[in-house]
Amino acid sequence: MHPHDALIEIATLLERGRSSRYKSQAFRAAADAIAGLSDADLADGASLRRRRGVGDSSYEVIRQALEGRIPDRLRDLRADAGAEEPSRLRSLLRGDLHSHSDWSDGLTSIDPMVEAARRLGHEYLALTDHSPRLRVANGLTAERLREQMAIVPGFASDGFTLLTGIEVDILDDGGLDQDPDLLDRLDVVVASAHSKLRMDRGPMTRRLVAAASNPRVDVLGHVTGRLVEGARGTRPPSALDAREVFDACAAHGTAVEINSRPERQDPPDELIAVALEAGCLFAIDSDAHAPGQLSLLDHGAARAERLGVPADRIVTTWPLERLRAWTAQGT
Repeated sequence: MHPHDALIEIATLLERGRSSRYKSQAFRAAADAIAGLSDADLADGASLRRRRGVGDSSYEVIRQALEGRIPDRLRDLRADAGAEEPSRLRSLLRGDLHSHSDWSDGLTSIDPMVEAARRLGHEYLALTDHSPRLRVANGLTAERLREQMAIVPGFASDGFTLLTGIEVDILDDGGLDQDPDLLDRLDVVVASAHSKLRMDRGPMTRRLVAAASNPRVDVLGHVTGRLVEGARGTRPPSALDAREVFDACAAHGTAVEINSRPERQDPPDELIAVALEAGCLFAIDSDAHAPGQLSLLDHGAARAERLGVPADRIVTTWPLERLRAWTAQGT
């Protein structure tokens, strides 16, 4: 295989496994460093080692690929990733409504995210970087969001559309952390709580009901805020009246996100059952912060299929025209 392809696949598998961001970034930097080099340039080991972005690990990958081998690092990562059979539901997903770039806390620019989405066969991807109150995630001010919205149409191509969007923070009173006029102009608005997740049950319920009832909100993101594994440790779900929240979602056509990140698995299985009974729509999303994490949709689709979520109630199985008509209903 070509050394560039090997480096990109290693970065992608590290991202999917939620490895250290620095590891995946290092392999992407090495791929960028050798992009466009001739075979002769790649074979010049002394020159290659001096090239900025090429370290010992990436040099070894390049050397082994040039020898016609699958690099050891890639072979090991492929073995660790396994070869799970995708669920039937996964094949029905047309896109993803929750992803991040380095405009906020994502690991890469928009271009690699779009390229990864295309490789997965997505028809659409919503770019939903964070809103301003989430400073730790470099949330977008109104001015920066306008700048991003202006460049998004340039990523369109035959068979693929990048949608403007935001993951807007739900304020303590249920309000939304962004200029309402800007929210009206976006294709997709995902609303999520990121702070004060230990609020009492009553205030938290009212907070989420207010967000779910807001006509500008399309998707209620990772509703309980829980973490069940991973480097950030674990976190219990927020206390809330799930039936009241999901009744509000159903009444206002707001989709409940089935967050595909293995460390979230949010909502829990028992709450998905409540949302099903309430008549909710769902969005199976990756919440990807790197290109390799877009494929985490496999996990969300498998869980939704196991829990009996009907495909037609999952908005990310809908074609773009139907999706746009749905998101436009509240604006």
